Amino acid sequence: MRLSIPLLSVALVAGCIDMGQVTVNTTAKVLTRAQPSLKMEADYELAARAIPGTLKTVEGFWVVNPGNPQLVAILTEGYCQYGIGFVEDEWEQAMLEKDLDRAQYHSTRATKMFIRCLNYALKSLGRGWQEDLFAEGEDAQTRQDKRIASAPSSKRTPLMWAALALGAAVNQNKDNMEMIPYAATAKAMLLKVLEIDAKHPQRDPVLAAMPHVALGLVYTAVSPTLGGDPKKAEEHFKKALELTQDKFLLARVHYAKRVGVATQNRQLYRDNLLKVLQTDPAIWPEQRLANEIAHRRARRYLKMEKELF
Repeated sequence: MRLSIPLLSVALVAGCIDMGQVTVNTTAKVLTRAQPSLKMEADYELAARAIPGTLKTVEGFWVVNPGNPQLVAILTEGYCQYGIGFVEDEWEQAMLEKDLDRAQYHSTRATKMFIRCLNYALKSLGRGWQEDLFAEGEDAQTRQDKRIASAPSSKRTPLMWAALALGAAVNQNKDNMEMIPYAATAKAMLLKVLEIDAKHPQRDPVLAAMPHVALGLVYTAVSPTLGGDPKKAEEHFKKALELTQDKFLLARVHYAKRVGVATQNRQLYRDNLLKVLQTDPAIWPEQRLANEIAHRRARRYLKMEKELF
């Protein structure tokens, strides 16, 4: 009779536990540890086909347990990187082939990926961020400035992804005047990230370099009359190369494309793209996929040279 009491208690406790959430929490830890395997992938096509299904699987886990921060972090980074590394690649290829319908289709898809990344980043940042960043009215700028200025160091990485996503969305919608002001918002958020990094340096060189790459992209997303600054962009791209010991080839590709075209410096453009192609993508095994993407784009941009200069 005494044995029946603890057995009954265990049964009651088990009945109160959502086993789906318990399983998801365990799986989330495994997924976090497994993330580096994708970044080490050498086959671009394999990664391009695998990532969408992986993201939707992780998103399914998130639906079961939306409170798991590890899943939110994976989805934030995943959607941003998929949008930049793969969907924008399709858009660029369509633009090169002058297939405007297909280009518009992939531009819209890329924007959707960045918005997903942004939405997940906002979940990590917490309540109030969405309202203040996209506030309207006389006090809108004040609310936005206060919200960004008060970001704690613990929110550094989701703040970086939110800014990168917003800046990438602006870049894909340069003809939409309603989007242009958000370039300044993205820039303010990235500068806050660098302010945090100055006090709490990042151990991961890629995480340390990413805000500099993103600022380089933001400073060249619009013309100087609208707030662009190719000189500052160059400084940030070079800082990213320094932080990654010149092994993160995407930083040099962006430097060549964005600053070279913005300043119409054909020599800078060509020399940097050739340097990328002369560097083995395996120079940084942990970032092999990013370097494969860099090689892919460097070859494409060299083909576009005569059109851009």
